[in-house]
Amino acid sequence: MKKLISPLDLTTQEIDELLELADRIIETPQAFAHKCDGKILATLFFEPSTRTRLSFESAMLSLGGQVLGFSSANSSSAAKGESVADTVRTVECYADIIAMRHPKEGAATVAASKVDCPLINAGDGGHQHPTQTLTDLLTIHRLKGHLDNLTVGLCGDLKFGRTVHSLIRAMMRYKGIKFVLVSPKELQIPDYIRDDLVREGFPFEEVERLEDAISQMDILYMTRVQRERFFNEEDYLRLKDSYILTPEKLRTAKPDLCILHPLPRVNEISVAVDDDPRACYFKQVKNGRYIRMALILKLLGIE
Repeated sequence: MKKLISPLDLTTQEIDELLELADRIIETPQAFAHKCDGKILATLFFEPSTRTRLSFESAMLSLGGQVLGFSSANSSSAAKGESVADTVRTVECYADIIAMRHPKEGAATVAASKVDCPLINAGDGGHQHPTQTLTDLLTIHRLKGHLDNLTVGLCGDLKFGRTVHSLIRAMMRYKGIKFVLVSPKELQIPDYIRDDLVREGFPFEEVERLEDAISQMDILYMTRVQRERFFNEEDYLRLKDSYILTPEKLRTAKPDLCILHPLPRVNEISVAVDDDPRACYFKQVKNGRYIRMALILKLLGIE
């Protein structure tokens, strides 16, 4: 494996190996502190990011490597009109591995075809976000001990959320998974994902109210409902509070429910939920660093 563009680029065996390696890093971080001595990671972020960019940088620094790059298109030669292909070919001359985020879907695929060094898609438009999916899988695995036989609830913007699309596709590779899809009609999952669920025989239900389905969930994956996705203000105002997770809405939830969120959070999870032991989104952030450490090691062929 030299490139990671989509979660589907990984076999279930490769995912299991990455999760196992991440577990070892968590248990004995000092054993990995110099694995990437002399190696350089380039972070090419053509759109803003906090967690993803900093976790990549933290991951490489924790492995003993170094980091260079830019955090917005305006601070790169893209502002002068340079193509993505030329940018990555140039940066390959300076770095051993590249992590790239771009607002255009498919940009990572184009970039990967132009370089020989390992390249990681750190998010391309509304398309794929494979390292967030690996973060989610590691978090679920560490909290539940397995990735099969789970009821996974996804709530909020299921139409445009790339993290949702990637997670559904990844969880479809495990047995005994049921999906509960909570969203307004305007933001339901795209037809192509619904068609995949039907074709593969995965049970799923679509509901508009979180309270109607939260009691059956093992995992609740929250996302933000964005005002700009609605055609009229009235529909947004009517529905927006339905997708804010509060302690009251958790009253019927399982005691061992795991609440996840790819972040950033705006108001879709009340801060009053943060003290609930079922709130796992900051554990999820920390796991993002460890799974990216594992991925960097795998792509560079360092064990």
